[in-house]
Amino acid sequence: MVLTFVLGALVVLGVVFALQTVFRSRELRTLQTQTLVCQGNLNRLNLLLNEALQYGKTHPDINPVLQPFESKPRVR
Repeated sequence: MVLTFVLGALVVLGVVFALQTVFRSRELRTLQTQTLVCQGNLNRLNLLLNEALQYGKTHPDINPVLQPFESKPRVR
């Protein structure tokens, strides 16, 4: 009787863990897709900033607009 109960509990736990694995795998795939989209957007923004900085070298009127976005070296 006790062994049957233990076996039943283990089967239920196995099903619960299998369902958790399926749901977590789906969540992981969704998060990976979102990460790729964010990384692509960040790359495009960096490209735009670099182009704007290059434009600022020949057209200094835009430099006050670009100053907040320029990377500054960290002081330690």
